[in-house]
Amino acid sequence: MKLAATLKTTALALAVGLGVTALPAHATCTVASVTQWGTGNAAGIGQSGPCNRVTMVQDGDGNTALSSQDGRRNRAVVIQAGNGNDADTYQDGRGNIAGIAQGGDGNDASIGQRGSRNAAAIIQGGDGDSARVVQGGRGNVVVIVQN
Repeated sequence: MKLAATLKTTALALAVGLGVTALPAHATCTVASVTQWGTGNAAGIGQSGPCNRVTMVQDGDGNTALSSQDGRRNRAVVIQAGNGNDADTYQDGRGNIAGIAQGGDGNDASIGQRGSRNAAAIIQGGDGDSARVVQGGRGNVVVIVQN
């Protein structure tokens, strides 16, 4: 239980740190948000434009998320608290930032970025785990934490 609380706090800090949930949308930004709490879950989202923001929160059961962004100044955050998990996010452009936090059970994750100044973080709280990050361009940063 202590791990779950720590993971949720870390995931929230990740979301705020990436600037997806805390900053107001710029006039030319495409902003999307998904919040799901239980059973089958799933999601999607595809964005294109000069400035893209997405936040997806799934609390439990089937999970899965996805996200695809094509443009500049892309930001994506996926938070999954437990059960089936998965996630994925793909970004193409410049100034890409993506984060995935998973609380436990099936896990998986991924993050693919192209462009320059890419940053990615994956936090997994235990059980099936896995991760994967593929980056192209310059100035790439990756952080992966698994329990």
